[in-house]
Amino acid sequence: MANKDELRISQGRLEDAWRRTLPIVMNKTDQSQVMSDGADDKALRIHIKTAGHQMYAFDFKVTYEDSREIRVELVDVERDGKTIDERPDTVQQLIEDYTRHLHECAQQLHDLTKA
Repeated sequence: MANKDELRISQGRLEDAWRRTLPIVMNKTDQSQVMSDGADDKALRIHIKTAGHQMYAFDFKVTYEDSREIRVELVDVERDGKTIDERPDTVQQLIEDYTRHLHECAQQLHDLTKA
């Protein structure tokens, strides 16, 4: 039986909406890139660069579980172009902040993504 609350928007429209909305909910000085996930039409790849001298970059996979709920997975954390351990408190705090921003973006797009 099909899920009645599944995502019913094209990946291209979803990607464009996230590209427009994510900078509004993030810190103004951070940068983000939104890309379609070629292997999953209900997922996006999000790349976020922190502002300032820390030079952190985070890669997330955002998957729509249904028209409202997303699952956020951390894929990679880099500092100055090199993969680093994500366990230090400073990095964990940034991951939590960006995860919250990703959920805020999905919530702002709810009117577009709801069935």
